[in-house]
Amino acid sequence: MTSKLNLLMVDDEPTLTRLLTEFFKKDFETSDVTDGEACLQKLENGFVPDVIIMDLNMPGLNGQETVRRIRQNPAWRKIAIIMLSATENSTTRIACLKAGADDFVVKPFNPEEIRVRIHAILRRILADDHPWLKKFDAS
Repeated sequence: MTSKLNLLMVDDEPTLTRLLTEFFKKDFETSDVTDGEACLQKLENGFVPDVIIMDLNMPGLNGQETVRRIRQNPAWRKIAIIMLSATENSTTRIACLKAGADDFVVKPFNPEEIRVRIHAILRRILADDHPWLKKFDAS
C-alpha cells in the first residue's frame, strides 16, 4: 500500500504548477490540468484525487463554479479542495467557501502553508491510522 495520496492541480499558470509539483512530489502523486472543464472531465473519467488545489481565475469555467459542480456529485464530496487566488476580496473568498471549497489561500503564498492546511483538512477526512498522516506527523 502506498502512503502517497493523489493531488490534482487545476491552474492555467505552468510556472506555479511546476513549483507545486516539485514541492509536493515527496508526499503526493501529482497531476495537473489547466481549467475547470478539464478538471471535471478528469473526475468523470474515474480519477478521484484526495486533494485538489485550484486557481479561482481560469479561462472558461472558473474555480468557484468548478467547486460547486464537484460538490454536487456524492462520489466527490470527500475530496479536499483548496482554492488559490491573488484576490484578497473577502466576498470572493466567502463565495468560494460557500460553493464547497475547504480552504482559500491568497497568492503569493508559502507552499508549506498549503501543505499544513492540506494536513488539517485530511486529518478530519482520513482514518487516524492512515499512513500519510503518520508520515506527515513524523516530519
